[in-house]
Amino acid sequence: MIKRLDVTDEAKKLIQELVEKHGELMFYQAGGCCEGTQPQCFEKGGFYPRMNDAMIGLAEGFEFWIDRDLFEYWKYAHFTLDVLDGFGPGGFSLETPLGKTFKVHYRLFTEEELNDLAPIVRSE
Repeated sequence: MIKRLDVTDEAKKLIQELVEKHGELMFYQAGGCCEGTQPQCFEKGGFYPRMNDAMIGLAEGFEFWIDRDLFEYWKYAHFTLDVLDGFGPGGFSLETPLGKTFKVHYRLFTEEELNDLAPIVRSE
């Protein structure tokens, strides 16, 4: 199966740092408003996905959810979670006080990859 989500080494390091400070995590990528489409990192249970949002994979063992409408737009794309120095647009994410922001890089799946994609989970 082809994964829909990968994590860069820099993002893995930051996730580990956040786990040490906050415990279990979760990620949510909204479709607009305050956060734009920046992925947000919360303590597990600190944000509740809406009905029919999509969980596309795990970032270092933690659920990565996508807004249902945003997923429909990006369902043919692979996500790579990365981290940059600076502040994201929302400021609600756990990495913000560290002067970091999570970022997603996208690429379209190849036709071969589309035939073997890992399934998603939908919230109820």
